[in-house]
Amino acid sequence: MSDVRTVQITFDCADPQSLSQFWASALGYVNPGPPGREVSEGTDVFEAWHEFLAEAGVPESEWNSASAAEDPDGNGPRLFFQRVTEGKTAKNRVHLDVRAAPGLGPEERMAALEAECERLVAMGATRGKRFEPSPPMSNGFIVMADPEGNEFCLD
Repeated sequence: MSDVRTVQITFDCADPQSLSQFWASALGYVNPGPPGREVSEGTDVFEAWHEFLAEAGVPESEWNSASAAEDPDGNGPRLFFQRVTEGKTAKNRVHLDVRAAPGLGPEERMAALEAECERLVAMGATRGKRFEPSPPMSNGFIVMADPEGNEFCLD
């Protein structure tokens, strides 16, 4: 038996469906369909969930209490989003580094990070501070926040 464990990263948030859609798009992940249901391409996965939950008798007020995003290849960690009543009040103690420009030289790297930053801002993220490359300790990165204010870095 292997001692290796997988991880799921859980986000406390106000709107699990919207935040899971943001992160799925940001990372090239997918939002999985309901258990035991095949969701055909082009079908809104959240509509499939709403039908599933309605059939299960779950009150509509609870339909957006949780959501997920998964790596379609199964390599990256699963992201889970759960609705909580309290808002975010302080800086994250743990954050994601989104590896958007691995293996590029300083100028190409920062240009790629800027392009990804623009894409994510158009999806609702907020740009923070840009940190220039400072070899050998840093290759440069951009601090950002997702639509609910959770900090992450484009690295």
